[in-house]
Amino acid sequence: MPESGVSRAQHIHTPDTTPGTTTAPRGGTGLPTPAARRTGLLVTLVLGGLTALPPLSMDMYLPALPAVTDSLHAPAATVQLTLTACLTGMALGQVVVGPMSDRWGRRRPLMFGMAVYVLATALCIFAPSAGLLIAFRLVQGLAGAAGIVIARAVVRDMYDGVAMARFFSTLMLISGVAPVIAPVIGGQVLRLTDWRGIFAVLTVVGLLLTFVVWKWLGETLPPAERHTGGIGDALRTMRGLLADRVFTGYMIAGSLAFAALFAYVSASPFVIQEIYGASPQTFSLLFGINSIGLIAVGQINGKLLVGRVSLDKALTCGLVVIVAAAVSLLLMTSGVFGDVGLVPVAAGLFVLMSAMGLAMPNTNAQALMRTKHAAGSASALLGTSQFLIGAIASPLVGIAGEETAVPMAVVQLVCAAGALACFLCLCRPWQRPSAI
Repeated sequence: MPESGVSRAQHIHTPDTTPGTTTAPRGGTGLPTPAARRTGLLVTLVLGGLTALPPLSMDMYLPALPAVTDSLHAPAATVQLTLTACLTGMALGQVVVGPMSDRWGRRRPLMFGMAVYVLATALCIFAPSAGLLIAFRLVQGLAGAAGIVIARAVVRDMYDGVAMARFFSTLMLISGVAPVIAPVIGGQVLRLTDWRGIFAVLTVVGLLLTFVVWKWLGETLPPAERHTGGIGDALRTMRGLLADRVFTGYMIAGSLAFAALFAYVSASPFVIQEIYGASPQTFSLLFGINSIGLIAVGQINGKLLVGRVSLDKALTCGLVVIVAAAVSLLLMTSGVFGDVGLVPVAAGLFVLMSAMGLAMPNTNAQALMRTKHAAGSASALLGTSQFLIGAIASPLVGIAGEETAVPMAVVQLVCAAGALACFLCLCRPWQRPSAI
């Protein structure tokens, strides 16, 4: 059983004056020193930046989707594949990077992935066709996967139990800023230039984050704790993780909840702008408000609920609210209540997004608490499942064209109901009363 509520951050991985190296003061049971607290804050900011990069890469680009369809003379369904390609890359990349980080440590795979991410993002600036843009976005996703999977593995290296759940909620606060500001930045960039300028901004962001990682994020997996096996050993480790019914339940539940969220991410530019006639700036504002709701609920989860209410109870509440919001969206978009307009639909989306603040951090924390022996591989499975299911959901939201929001609501409801069913049937929280 993990050391519930115990943080190991003060015992390990305080960077020295040489970039990329760490010292590991051992012993002592007192409070963290001021230097340790500063180091913990710095690591939190770096990990927050790594987890913020994927939503930044996605959401800054969202206001430009209609413009990309015009610029590249491609249908909306094809342009939406640029999102699908990036998600698919992030999913597949994690399968590779996770086991690599268990074998070679967290730092080297992360630095390589960041370098490739910067190159792929720069190539997106010059994409002459939708096909090449899809290809470059696939590579961008493959490389960007390193930041996602390794950030989660580093958290597992440093924390256990309640402390880990709280840290995930803190990361949600930091990474959640990206969805708030990214569409706003994207909308403003479109005022000055075209969609290619958005990828130029992302290239600069990638360069800065690569430097920050190189300078301040040390190694968190000691050589003695690394796996020495090859691909076969990695596959056996993943198979053992998947054989754990409870881990698999949390993984699938979190992935389906993420797919409901990404159905909104993928469809909302067309739903809000094309169907309801909002401007890119209005869309950016609504998207930011929804992201603020997610952040706020995530902080309520981390600061108020964790340690007082079991993670499973908070997770159940979040999934039930997501299902209820998806039902209301389906009723509104299908015309049951007549032409409801933008405001009620935006309110339903706000509730759905906000409830993700209970679902996402708690599924990750509960799953990773069972996998201390293989945090990288477990993180890879969590991320791969999330992004693959999200990539499947993305094109489905546009299956009926750009004139209706019903497919978005249907996908959200199916995914949300599936997440709740998997959680109840596989995790069976009532059978584990001692779980935090």
